[in-house]
Amino acid sequence: MKSRNIIIITIVLMILLLLLVLRTERREIREEDSLRNGIYENEMVIGSSSALTGHAGYLGTQTLHGALAYINYINENGGVHGRNITLISYDDQYDPPQTVYNTQKLIIEDNVFLLFNYVGTPTSVKVIKMVEEARIPLIGLFTGAHALREPLSRYIINIRASYYQETEKIIDYMINELGIKDIAVFYQYDAYGFDGLRGVDIALNKYGLHSVATGSYLRGTLSIENALEKIKNSGAEAVVMIGTYNPLAKFVKLARSRGFDPYFHSVSFVGPYEFAAGLGNETDKVFVTQVVPPYIEKKNFPVLDEYEQLLSKYYPDDMPNFVSLEGFINAKVLVEGLRRAGGDIDRRKFIDALESIESFDIGIPDSLVTFSKTDHQGMDNVFITEIEEGKFVLTKQVK
Repeated sequence: MKSRNIIIITIVLMILLLLLVLRTERREIREEDSLRNGIYENEMVIGSSSALTGHAGYLGTQTLHGALAYINYINENGGVHGRNITLISYDDQYDPPQTVYNTQKLIIEDNVFLLFNYVGTPTSVKVIKMVEEARIPLIGLFTGAHALREPLSRYIINIRASYYQETEKIIDYMINELGIKDIAVFYQYDAYGFDGLRGVDIALNKYGLHSVATGSYLRGTLSIENALEKIKNSGAEAVVMIGTYNPLAKFVKLARSRGFDPYFHSVSFVGPYEFAAGLGNETDKVFVTQVVPPYIEKKNFPVLDEYEQLLSKYYPDDMPNFVSLEGFINAKVLVEGLRRAGGDIDRRKFIDALESIESFDIGIPDSLVTFSKTDHQGMDNVFITEIEEGKFVLTKQVK
C-alpha cells in the first residue's frame, strides 16, 4: 500500500511539473509574440495620445503634423524595410485619465508596436508603469519632465533636452549676462509646473540663491491674478514661467498693465508662436528657451530646409513652427531606429538599435543625436530665443 501511494504521488508530481513546463512555454511564446505586435508584412502600426483639441490642442496637433510630414515622406519612398508606418493617434485633450485610457486601447486593442509623440508632463507620467509592464517602447515625448528620464527606463526614449536643462541655461544667462539675481517662478499647478519649479531651484542653488517668490495657476484655467500679485510684491527682476500659452500671455500683459516690468521667460512647452500671438505688442524682454532651432536661422541649420519642404507638401496650410519641427525631428530619430533594427524587427531589437545610435546628424550642427544603454536622451542643446517683430531670433545656443 505504501509503495502504491508513493507511485501515485510521484505520478501526480510529474503531471504537475509537466503542466508547469507547458504553462511556462506558453507564456514565453506569448511574450515572444508580443514583441512583434503591430508588425505585419507590409505595415508597422504605432500609436500616439496627445492633445488634439482643448486648451493645449495646438501643441498636439502641430507635433502630430510635423511627425506625419516625415512619416508620409518615408512611406511614399518605400517605407522602412518594405513596411509603411501607420500612426494611430487619439485625442486626450491634455487630460491624464484620458491619456491612460487611450494608452490601454493602443496597447490592448490596437496592438501597436510602439508608442510615439506623447504630449505633456501630467499626461505622460501617468503611463510610465503601464509602458514598463507592457514592455513597449515609448519614444519622442513632447515634454522635458525629469520623471521620464530618472530613473532610467529601458522602454522610455526621450529625444529633446529636459526642463532642468532649459531652466539651468536661462538662469545661467540671467545671472551671468544680465546680472539678475532676484528671480521668481510662475507655474502651472501640476506635474509639469512642479518639474519646472524644481529645475529653477536646482539652477539657483548653484549660485547660493533661492527664488524670491512663487505663484501658480490651475491647469486649464486663466486664474493668474493672485499669483501675479504675490510675485509683483516680491520685486522680482525676472520671472521664469512654466505653463501653456494663454495663461502665460495673460500673465505678462496683466503684469505690465499694472506697472510690473521684469524680464520674462518661458520653457519650450508653451507653444511659442501661440504665446507670441497672445502677447501682441508686449514682447520686449521676453525669452523662450527652445530645444530645436528657430526657423529664422534656416541658413545655419540644414534640417530646416528639409522640414519646410515636407511640411509645405503634406500640410500646406501650416506655418513652420517650433512644435511641429520637434515632431518632425522625433520622426527622423524613430525612422533611424527602425532602420537599424532590421527587417526582422521586434521591440527588443528596436531598443537595442536606438541605443546603438551615436553622433547621428539630423541637420543641427553641434547637436548630434546619441543614445546608450545608460542614456536615453538623444539631444542636450538649448536655444535661448527672443521675439522681434513677431519672429523668434536666436540669442544663444548652449549645451
